[in-house]
Amino acid sequence: MIKSMTGFGRCEIMEGERRFAVEMKGVNHRYLDMNIRMPKKLNFFETSIRSLLKKSILRGKVDLFITYEDSSESQVALKYNETLAGEYLTYFKQMEEAFALENDIRVSTLSRYPEVLSMEEQAVDEEELWNGLRQALDGAIRQFVETRTLEGENLKQDIVSKLDGMLGLVAYIEERSPEIVAAYRQKLEEKVKELLEDAQMDEGRIAAEVVIFADKICTDEEIVRLKSHIEHMKETLKSEEAGIGRKLDFIAQEMNREANTILSKANDLEVSNRAIDLKTEIEKVREQIQNIE
Repeated sequence: MIKSMTGFGRCEIMEGERRFAVEMKGVNHRYLDMNIRMPKKLNFFETSIRSLLKKSILRGKVDLFITYEDSSESQVALKYNETLAGEYLTYFKQMEEAFALENDIRVSTLSRYPEVLSMEEQAVDEEELWNGLRQALDGAIRQFVETRTLEGENLKQDIVSKLDGMLGLVAYIEERSPEIVAAYRQKLEEKVKELLEDAQMDEGRIAAEVVIFADKICTDEEIVRLKSHIEHMKETLKSEEAGIGRKLDFIAQEMNREANTILSKANDLEVSNRAIDLKTEIEKVREQIQNIE
């Protein structure tokens, strides 16, 4: 199935008092490049997230954004450090005796000293956390793949349409070639007659010149290969093979090579124009292929 590398997906899941939101977008890239942004609390899931993405995405630059909220009251707990409070009081007592100061310490004052009272995050159930995150990831990935597939189908139809148009150009060049040779022979004979006037023409020499000319402009092999490449690309687009973008790009390069040779051999304005049109269409196809996974 043809997939574009451009896509978007979003999913939001509520698990009790936890909210997970996943948003992802993709653009063209030669390889798979994943950029994940998420709260530090979820960092230990990064390897699992990457493994999950690789199951559905082969190529492209993918940006993944994860937000997480927990509105439960059990997220944090107040921690009292009695040992540290005792040390504070011990040193206050020493200061009172050493400097003859009044020890006016109160509980409310002591509680404000560093680390006597602190907020501590409660341990979370990793499996429960992953289950909620996994649901949001699955939903976003599913939508992401759907948009890529839809865009891929549009790309496929556009490329096939361009390939059919290219076959028409190739057919014109193929039909035009014998006409060019015939026209060359006629012009050659007329020129020779004009130069020789009443003298006898050497038909063998004329035929030899025509053969040399025909061989020089002959593009039969290039046309056969080009038609084969076009059909090969159409068949590849129909296949269920995954990740065909690189293969299609290679075929397009071969098509461009044959079109260049045809243009270089062209000895006729109409053939030159059609060869230029071929190169233009091949370049358009290559641009579209750059979007395919």
